Amino acid sequence: MILQDFIALSPILNLGAFCLVTMLAIAFRRNHARIAVCALMSCLFTLATLPWAATVAPRAVTTLLVVDGHALLYMGLVLSATMVIIALSYRYLNSQFHEKDGVEEYYLLLLLATFGGLVLTTAAHFVSLFLGFELLGLSLCSLIGYLRTRRNPLEAAVKYLLLSITASAFLLFGLALLYFESGAMTFHEVGVSVKQWQTVPALWLGGLILVLVGIALKLGLAPFHMWIPDVYQGAPTPITTYIATVSKAAVMALLLRLATEVGILELPPVVHLFSLLAVVSMVTGNVLALLQQNVKRLLAYSSIAHFGYVLVALLAGGPPAAEAVTFYVIVYCAMSLGAFGVVTVYSSKEGDKDRVEDYQGLFWTRPWLAGMLALSLLSLAGIPVTAGFIGKFYAIVAGVDAGLWWLVLALIANSVVSLYYYLRLFVTLFGEVAIQEALPQQETVQRSEFVSWTAVCSLGFVASIILVLGVYPEPLIQLIRESVSNLLMVAAQKP
Repeated sequence: MILQDFIALSPILNLGAFCLVTMLAIAFRRNHARIAVCALMSCLFTLATLPWAATVAPRAVTTLLVVDGHALLYMGLVLSATMVIIALSYRYLNSQFHEKDGVEEYYLLLLLATFGGLVLTTAAHFVSLFLGFELLGLSLCSLIGYLRTRRNPLEAAVKYLLLSITASAFLLFGLALLYFESGAMTFHEVGVSVKQWQTVPALWLGGLILVLVGIALKLGLAPFHMWIPDVYQGAPTPITTYIATVSKAAVMALLLRLATEVGILELPPVVHLFSLLAVVSMVTGNVLALLQQNVKRLLAYSSIAHFGYVLVALLAGGPPAAEAVTFYVIVYCAMSLGAFGVVTVYSSKEGDKDRVEDYQGLFWTRPWLAGMLALSLLSLAGIPVTAGFIGKFYAIVAGVDAGLWWLVLALIANSVVSLYYYLRLFVTLFGEVAIQEALPQQETVQRSEFVSWTAVCSLGFVASIILVLGVYPEPLIQLIRESVSNLLMVAAQKP
């Protein structure tokens, strides 16, 4: 390795070093506020190294990692979302733990999970893919069960642990079959092998499908979605937010690189599999969301449907697909941060405010929270002048250009169905609330006004992204177009 390799890896190396610094800081002196600031600054300084790494990109660092525009863009998304989650977590943890309980390790685990996410965004080899999955999955398993004195988080942690074991089993068995047939482990070499075969071997195709099943389990695509609602409901709300945004964004970055470099969308069985997953995910997510009275479970089923929409864009193939997928993932992260962020801020010592009736008349007691949740719901529903509308429009255009008419029609129909449960919660925010209930809540607002400024700033930042991208998305679209150009160029060079 030479200097340029270290510059390219500077974001990953920087965050790894800060993980060690945070661990040592916890060992020497426990202080919740200081460790939270340390974690926040770790992500901020890592984010600041991205322009430096971009000066040598695109660059392959050994055969394991590739640092290019695609990886750097998703790194920026992962780090930015993690910073918002850290800011939201501070007040939440103070409300859930006593001062002597010690919550500092939470931030160390959060940084380690983010480190795994950065590895996934740059993975170009099946070994680095597996390492990134395990770093992310094991850290999340501990974070999901971090409220260790409560039943629901521990139950969710066990379910997520079983999911991780199952996904790893599918992944490793699939990788063994791929290596047995192709003799290669890098995405690019595997893609070259596919181009040289006149007929794809059955064992190789079976191995690829097993790998994709492992990835589908991580993304929560139907019918591999059974863990999503239970884990979303049981996990601490900031960690639910992390799973919905950072974890899925990192996995989606990996899937996009895998699909592009290996050329899996040129194989009819894989196209049929993805088409089936897209339709089943959209229908399952939206239909089951209609029945939910729990906000976190409603948003969990909603996430299943949204990644069904993402698959429609992915199946379009070519530059429009890469751009549409990346734009939609960024927009979805902003919308989820806003919705789950409100649930996080609104939660109290008694537990998470995750029932629909908890939000009855919220506008009359905490209007800024109700406004943020309303904006997120409208964007998730795809209402014009919000980022969600542009994201769905982009996905539909990509599908139409590729002639995926039945998938586009399924996307539009499911988007119409989703309007019901989004608008039902939206209307609840502006419903009537009893005076005897409103007065205690108003007193709580006054007492907590001075300790939630980090949440106000974080949610304000997210709201501005949703609005700006809904009105003027062109700068982000241009940035995405430039970022994915190298990814597409590598795919075009395959024989």
